[in-house]
Amino acid sequence: MTNIRPFAPFEWMLALRYLRAKRAESFISIISIISLVGIALGVATLIIVMAVMNGFRSDLMGRILGINGHIMVQAYAGQPIANYDALAARIAKVPGVVHVTPIVQNFAAVDANGVATGVQIRGMRRQDVEALTMVSTSLKPAALRAYGEDSVLIGVRLAQSMGLTPGQDMKILGLHGDVTPMGTLPRSKAYTVAGIFTIGMSEYDRNIVFMPLSEAQLFFNYGDTVPSLEVMVTDPDKVDAIAPAIQSVVGDAARVQTWRETQSTFFDAVQVERNVMALILTLIVVVAALNIVSGLYMLVKDKSADIAILRTMGATRGAVMRVFLITGMSIGVSGTLLGFLIGVLFCRNIEGIRQILMKLTGTNLFNPEIYFLSRMPAEMDPAEVIVVVLVALALSFLATLYPAWRAARLDPVEALRYE
Repeated sequence: MTNIRPFAPFEWMLALRYLRAKRAESFISIISIISLVGIALGVATLIIVMAVMNGFRSDLMGRILGINGHIMVQAYAGQPIANYDALAARIAKVPGVVHVTPIVQNFAAVDANGVATGVQIRGMRRQDVEALTMVSTSLKPAALRAYGEDSVLIGVRLAQSMGLTPGQDMKILGLHGDVTPMGTLPRSKAYTVAGIFTIGMSEYDRNIVFMPLSEAQLFFNYGDTVPSLEVMVTDPDKVDAIAPAIQSVVGDAARVQTWRETQSTFFDAVQVERNVMALILTLIVVVAALNIVSGLYMLVKDKSADIAILRTMGATRGAVMRVFLITGMSIGVSGTLLGFLIGVLFCRNIEGIRQILMKLTGTNLFNPEIYFLSRMPAEMDPAEVIVVVLVALALSFLATLYPAWRAARLDPVEALRYE
């Protein structure tokens, strides 16, 4: 037995035999099962939560950047941009720029069918709305053709809350009105709903109204100027490299801001929440690994006589240690692989699972009014999944070291003294 090579069939046979506990040792077997299930649930939960957080961030970024410019060229206070078409043409020549949109953006109130609410008016030309594929692809061709001087486009949630359908009228009231001897009176005008768009982000579907640029200029007293230009680029992640070139074209006429500056607080908060959730959920795996320690330690105490006999027959300390390492790692590896499979399958079918749970419980899980998005996103990052699996395996290995070391250090004489 002294010539047995490391991790020989003999060591595997003993380790697997210890995992199949007899009736008298059922308590140890139960602890092993609990450890395996704990690691599986911890790994699965970590994979699912990380995927949902990634999907949430990616989906939000796609929709926010799909409706807003990647780079904003904003006029200084009280100095709107004149000759904006010429400036937009110069900006469009900057490498990496895809589209430049003159825009009038302001807040107003809308009233229809006895319901009133606040909205954000976005004054844009028809061709610029068509360039926003996230909006234009959800509209019927007739809606874009009808989008004109006295017609607007509204989001699906705004239409539902106000009971509006295409062809009906709504009244828009702006704070920037006409100056009269009685003071400034809010401007009010009726507009026809040309079409209803669906972005899939409840905040935008409820609060955005698209109005023709010329009409928005008149409604908000901008004349033949605009307060800002929205710039779309080929790669939103490279805006920091493109922004200085745009600033050099614009000069001192306006300031240039990237989406990282305008949306930084929101996306930073999502990233911090994601990291904190990952840290907290990792503790589940740690707790499950500690169960391996307790289970193996009890197994070592129970098998002390067997260990002593093996030692007297010539088994080395290393052989004994490897037997218990195999025993503990079998639990850790099995639990990790089971958790990996559960996590991947759950992420692949997460929206269907959500719908089933909603029907069974009768509750609205992942309410779009709270979470902004109309569906539950899940986007697995292979690198993160690999890290989760490796961390779980590493924790399982560390958890087996101490009990295995205690088993190897067991004195055969002491163990057999009272046998």
